[in-house]
Amino acid sequence: MPVPIGSLGRSKSGRHRPADEPQETLPDEELTSYLAALAPDSDNETTASGFGNAQVYQLRLQLMANEQLKELAAERQTSPQALATEWVMQRLEWEARQRGH
Repeated sequence: MPVPIGSLGRSKSGRHRPADEPQETLPDEELTSYLAALAPDSDNETTASGFGNAQVYQLRLQLMANEQLKELAAERQTSPQALATEWVMQRLEWEARQRGH
């Protein structure tokens, strides 16, 4: 039987549940990982990226370029972020070879 919206969080008597009533909560692994990555004193090797001392850049693309990136990433079964990162790394390697490094 559906629960009326007005009765959510209330006991059968119509009163709110007491604050000391235990509620079962499951750990939010994604939130925990996200917060750990943001923590300034966290070990860089334990972040989800696995890149150690990685720097995060924000990239703004025109709508058409963004759609093209999404389509190419989907074809390659990867994320747009991973594909863009791969391309930047390839270009940096190419630039280093051109400069003789």
